[in-house]
Amino acid sequence: MTILRQPTRAGLRDAAEKIARILPPTPLFVHEINGVDVALKAESLQPIGAFKIRGAWHRLTALDAAARAKGVVAFSSGNHAQGVAWAARKLGIAATIVMPSDAPRLKRESTLALGAEVVTYDRATESRETIAARLAEARGATLVPSFDDAWIIEGQGTAGLEAAAQMAAIGFGAPTRVAIPCGGGGLAAGIALALPDAAITIVEPEGWDDMTRSLEASWIEPVGPNPPPTACDSLQTLRVSPLTFDVLSRRDATGVAVSEAETAAAQRWAAEKLRLVIEPGGAVALAAVLAGKVPVEKGLLVILSGGNVDLAGYAKAIGA
Repeated sequence: MTILRQPTRAGLRDAAEKIARILPPTPLFVHEINGVDVALKAESLQPIGAFKIRGAWHRLTALDAAARAKGVVAFSSGNHAQGVAWAARKLGIAATIVMPSDAPRLKRESTLALGAEVVTYDRATESRETIAARLAEARGATLVPSFDDAWIIEGQGTAGLEAAAQMAAIGFGAPTRVAIPCGGGGLAAGIALALPDAAITIVEPEGWDDMTRSLEASWIEPVGPNPPPTACDSLQTLRVSPLTFDVLSRRDATGVAVSEAETAAAQRWAAEKLRLVIEPGGAVALAAVLAGKVPVEKGLLVILSGGNVDLAGYAKAIGA
């Protein structure tokens, strides 16, 4: 039986050191919400427009020379795709990304521009995991999952370490609660490891709230049949992984779901108050705070996880 490597705080610190050598910290904004100053971490301002660059860099730099020579295969609707493609190009590694045919055009074009090969699939009828696994096996390449991987979780968690240091530097104190967008849970699990004293609230789109229901049930619950359409393409994960679920379950994390209207309202708020472009999936944590679904309290940290928007959809959201 293969025993999967577990994410650790030591691994997270190693990831933080590696990332700090190549990337500056993303900005931390402070803005008053309901009379309380709230910290907002703008991962949307990463070079690829999302936090996924962190886990991808940590994972690919852990590969030895033989593995790098055989390339990597990943699956993603766009943000993990760009993170892997960016890291692969920096390291001289061939990257193949399995992307849904309905992925936002900007994300697909950006992935191609970073030098990756893109293989498309039908999100409704085909399994991206199966396609990617077959490609990796056929090529002898390393499969780089978007969240079901210890290195990925550790890398994503560095956003929490960074935010805590920034909050301390401005006299804001330690984070007491973190609101985090959640698809497969890699970012949330990583931050839960990084900030062991903070309450963790994960946020998902309505109908795609499988991690929330899993945490409530104490076992993994997949997304139900015929889930509703959502603008949050980056959070359309049908089933979370034992790795991410176990970390969040041990931390007694809780979850909430937000509507499409609440998500669009958060995108507008970010544009008006912070002058930031935030994609739907990156705005759900803020949406939950603004909608009163997450308590606004001293020490609240909100993760704005991505800003790779479809321009037509974004114009509709902020113009509503």
